Amino acid sequence: MRKYIINSIFMLSIMAVIFSCQNQETVDLQNYMSNGKDIYKSRCQNCHGENGEGLGELAPPLTDSVFLKTNKSRLACIIKNGINEPLIVHGKEYKEKMPAFPELADIDVAQVMVYITNSFGNNQGFVPYKQVSTQLQNCK
Repeated sequence: MRKYIINSIFMLSIMAVIFSCQNQETVDLQNYMSNGKDIYKSRCQNCHGENGEGLGELAPPLTDSVFLKTNKSRLACIIKNGINEPLIVHGKEYKEKMPAFPELADIDVAQVMVYITNSFGNNQGFVPYKQVSTQLQNCK
């Protein structure tokens, strides 16, 4: 009986480890989301809103998955360098300049980008730091 109990405990322990393990991308996504949320709150929320709803005529909402998907390769550059051109989001034109955040490190940009593209009804998955860093090197 004792051997049966020990074997059962051993098997349950192994199964718990197997089912609790997450792949590295899932762990990275969770970390990026957590850090990105902090950056968003301190740098972006004042204009884009707590729930990504935007600020009237001044700042566009971040709830438009179509806009974010279409411009995903530009988002890193927009976040880091700002933008001074009209944007169409949800069929509405926004003309106000978005300020640059040159003090953000590439990893910060990657984290806030992952947060934005996976919050507010968006679900675009993980974007690795290296990809964002490459996008930032190619900003126009």
